[in-house]
Amino acid sequence: MTTSVQDNAADSRFEITVDGELAGYVDYRRDGDEYALPHTRVYSQFEGRGIGGQLVTGALTEIASRGGTVLPYCPFVPKVIRDHPEFLELVPVDRRELFGL
Repeated sequence: MTTSVQDNAADSRFEITVDGELAGYVDYRRDGDEYALPHTRVYSQFEGRGIGGQLVTGALTEIASRGGTVLPYCPFVPKVIRDHPEFLELVPVDRRELFGL
């Protein structure tokens, strides 16, 4: 199984493909270097394989490489950040409590 996370800027979302097939996405709303992440979706045929975690970590890695910050409104994203504390620095300190971080 080969996965890849790419930014689909035209649709304002990071997408994950599995063996070339679209498996899910995380929407974003960008304001300068700040990315609000309101919704994550993994298509049902790909559920239960860790695809959502790979998608979110891929998106967070890309945002970090751009020097961006994250507002993780989708409840799944803070869970991934708690599992991968290296991404905590992406969430502004004064907003972490809002997201349970």
